[in-house]
Amino acid sequence: MGRTELSRLRSLARRIVRALGPGLVTGAADDDPSGIATYSQAGAQFGYGLTWTLFLTLPFMAAIQIISAVIGWNTRQGLARNIAKVLPPVVLYPLVASLLVANTINIAADLAAMGEALRLVIGGSSLVFAALFGIICLIAEVIIPYHRYAGILKFMTMVLLFYVAAAFSVQVPWGKVVHTTLLPTIKLDHDMILMVVAIFGTTISPYLFFWQASQEAEESRLSHRARQVHIKEPETAAFRAITIDTWIGMIASNLVAFFIIVTTAATLHSHGVTHIDTAAQAAEALRPVGGEFAFALFAMGIIGTGMLAVPVLAGSAAYAVAEVFKIRGSLEMPASRAIGFYAIVAAATLGGAALLLTKIDPIAMLFWTAVINGVVAVPIMVATMIVVSNKREDDLALPLWLMILGWLAAALMAIAVILLIWSSV
Repeated sequence: MGRTELSRLRSLARRIVRALGPGLVTGAADDDPSGIATYSQAGAQFGYGLTWTLFLTLPFMAAIQIISAVIGWNTRQGLARNIAKVLPPVVLYPLVASLLVANTINIAADLAAMGEALRLVIGGSSLVFAALFGIICLIAEVIIPYHRYAGILKFMTMVLLFYVAAAFSVQVPWGKVVHTTLLPTIKLDHDMILMVVAIFGTTISPYLFFWQASQEAEESRLSHRARQVHIKEPETAAFRAITIDTWIGMIASNLVAFFIIVTTAATLHSHGVTHIDTAAQAAEALRPVGGEFAFALFAMGIIGTGMLAVPVLAGSAAYAVAEVFKIRGSLEMPASRAIGFYAIVAAATLGGAALLLTKIDPIAMLFWTAVINGVVAVPIMVATMIVVSNKREDDLALPLWLMILGWLAAALMAIAVILLIWSSV
């Protein structure tokens, strides 16, 4: 290969890296320790029986994330401020409050899993480790401006490769995996419905809508992408960049979740382990059946994804609350100019850390956070679709296929929640 070809490959690689941004980070943050625990429990309890859910959710989660991203890019405002234009305060405030509560609990569960994972690797106190992780994430968000922090988060998405490696480090009957994925056996019993709703909730999570919309607004203000502010034609460069970035992020996210289910099904379920309590316990359970290598990969993945997800959880909550109550703030602004905004970031992060001192069962926080996300996602998704369906917002004109997928995504989540309530009754 000559110098010209190498130069072209390097140039192409640089363009691809520059094109990837909020969509990739959002997708990676979706596989946080809460999600890892949910996917691991799905694999342990049902084997390969729920791998189909990740392919079903992919087009819908990509659509709603693209729509949220376009809203942020075009309006240069976050999702909460745009939703506030179409929803009355009596509806908006409970939604944002639910998001804040769910994110804080999610942060607590993620920090607990990270601390326990590090304890399994090097020993020591999991509580101390969890507190340190929370402090590190908080300091990073406060002192590092967004344009630099985004690059760090983008680099950290590489940690997801741990789970792909873990899947290929154990014996997996791939023929059976393909068969159960393409021709699944679905039973409408309470346990399966609850798990499906949890998977939907941790895969299509409300905080991801708010995060990507806010980050695209930041990107738009900083003009890191093409300098096209208004997207009146779906063929514009900005829309294409957002779409490609988001599809790559969502595909990576769901593939990693798929490999987590496959790994735990091949190791835990096949050896009679059908229940786990935390993401860290899933890693520990891999040790005797998958070997030290699979255990180490899984444990380090929990820590890495947690370091990526906690700032996203705290940041999305801060953006949503700040936008609703018109508090000045942005991750690009120094703390001295956005005290209220960073106070929300600190409250969510430290509030999550404080929950670790309670006697709340970590798996209860992990699993039920996913279920809460599934329930809260429905009205938020409907409100998001109302924003882009408003004919007065000409700049938010989107292709028909995207609008259809967006509404179907809201309908899918609504049906899952209805089935959950029906199975409980």
